[in-house]
Amino acid sequence: MPEKHLYEFAIVRVVPRVEKEEFINVGVILCSIQQQFLKCATILNESKLKALDPEADPETIRDHLDAFIHVCQGKKGLSPIASQSIASRFRWLTAVRSSIIQTSRPHPGLSHNLEETFENLFRAYVG
Repeated sequence: MPEKHLYEFAIVRVVPRVEKEEFINVGVILCSIQQQFLKCATILNESKLKALDPEADPETIRDHLDAFIHVCQGKKGLSPIASQSIASRFRWLTAVRSSIIQTSRPHPGLSHNLEETFENLFRAYVG
């Protein structure tokens, strides 16, 4: 039986009007420090976004979501955080913030296959 790997994940959310605290799930971040695995994927549903805030700018939000992915992937030169360790990047990405892009608190789990677990979490929480 394959070994189970400890991981943490968080849901990426768009909160177009922070004062209202309404959000839509747009992505997942999964981290396994033991396996040196960090992955993030996002997708923005514009109709859900516009339902929460007709004035929201999807292109600007996509740019911010892309920045999350670049930090996750460790793309150096785009952000000083991107050059940090996987654990540091995950902690920075999931830090509590009051901005349009937020994450849930991290949740732990065990997985035989981190890629498969990531895909299952993405389907379950983002669609």
